Amino acid sequence: MIGRLRGILISKQPPSLLIEVGGVGYDVDAPMSTIYDLPATGKEVTLLTHYAVKEDGVALYGFLRETERAMFRNLLKVSGIGAKIALAVLSGVATDELSRLVHAGDVVALTKIPGIGKKTAERMVVELRDRVDAVGVRLPASTVHGEALPADPAGEATVALQQLGYKPPEAARLVAKVAADGDSAETIIRKALRAALGS
Repeated sequence: MIGRLRGILISKQPPSLLIEVGGVGYDVDAPMSTIYDLPATGKEVTLLTHYAVKEDGVALYGFLRETERAMFRNLLKVSGIGAKIALAVLSGVATDELSRLVHAGDVVALTKIPGIGKKTAERMVVELRDRVDAVGVRLPASTVHGEALPADPAGEATVALQQLGYKPPEAARLVAKVAADGDSAETIIRKALRAALGS
């Protein structure tokens, strides 16, 4: 199946991306950890992908790093975790930090991730403990340069947080709490996720 895409980044509407490869546009969902590090639209990008067959069709998920794709696939093996929640997990927690939380059995910290209740967090600890060691450590995110600011970065960030699993009032509250003049949508999302997780 499709394991990698290399093409032109047409649009970014977190968590969705549109990548044109040979005249064909591919819709790809990606965690914010990948979206933070993407180049500006119109530039070439290479993504590692996970191809999933769902009841209502097929879907592609994209990652800049193999560590993130491997962790995504491990998360999908946990009972009660689907692709949307797996993306939310990777958007809020770096792979090395997730490994640490799992090994520490920190259920309280895991439940701060949208979509993760106590029972799911407990299953993550049990079912992921033997798998996360092989994933490795995620490199720190770099700053994206040359990106034109959208007309309404706060609004874009609010919508993205809702797509990651936050309820509309909570998403709006987080954005209002952290947004500053001149922030891009990606900066606001990054700050909001950190605030939500108490880091």
